[in-house]
Amino acid sequence: MGLFDNILEKLGLKKKPAAAAPAAPASPRTSGTSSQYYTPSAASTATAASVAPKPVDVVDVVGKLEGMAAKNPMKLNWKESIVDLLVLLDLPHGADDLKELAVDLKCPTDILNDSFKRNMWLHKATLKAIADNGGNIPKNLLD
Repeated sequence: MGLFDNILEKLGLKKKPAAAAPAAPASPRTSGTSSQYYTPSAASTATAASVAPKPVDVVDVVGKLEGMAAKNPMKLNWKESIVDLLVLLDLPHGADDLKELAVDLKCPTDILNDSFKRNMWLHKATLKAIADNGGNIPKNLLD
């Protein structure tokens, strides 16, 4: 199990199974009362007999993380720091762990070895991947 799988597990989310066909690029969409949160677009299938996709169950990730942060004696800024997010979740957060997570989330190779740029990219990519797996991540954290 990889580090991202551990993140999802700690947040009460299950990773989506890999699609057999390439998925359409995700784009933000809003729905009724939760327009401040990112909701991934459903990948459409090309089969004529396809059934409407089931909506993703949304997990209150923000509430969980805020609750964990309130109980933690350290002042962790999980909204801006990938390291703080991993510390809050009690997961490995060393340089090698961050690089492994970046590779798993398909970090561009031109920033993979620049720890500052990689960590900035990694924080956004991790939050987006959490949202893609049913977490309620506010849009402003994905910009």
